Amino acid sequence: MNLPLHLGWLGALEAGLIALAIGVLLYGVFHALGERFGWNPGHAIGWACLSATAVAAGIDIWNLFYLGVVRLESPVYARIALSKIHDADGLGTRVVMEILGALTGVALAWMAMQARAAGRRRDRSDGKN
Repeated sequence: MNLPLHLGWLGALEAGLIALAIGVLLYGVFHALGERFGWNPGHAIGWACLSATAVAAGIDIWNLFYLGVVRLESPVYARIALSKIHDADGLGTRVVMEILGALTGVALAWMAMQARAAGRRRDRSDGKN
């Protein structure tokens, strides 16, 4: 994400809220695809979780992986790698908040769709009596 986020916990919370919105949006997309193609609801949830996590936290997860795997043997290479990362001190916290936000967004969207479907079923059953 190329957004000017704050540093530390506030930036992690902002990134988590953005990831939550991405999760809601992508569940809506995959729910519509699932209805069109006759998918099991679990497929829509799974694809939405995977894609929301990849979109919302992909770059930060890659940076965290890169810093953990690549051997930064000289201070110059370490400084170059860290200069490319927004808030390198809070990278782990931001990754966790982005993943939690994306998964929570998908879960909230799924619960909202279930409540909406239950309301429609209840309205149809009330009309028959």
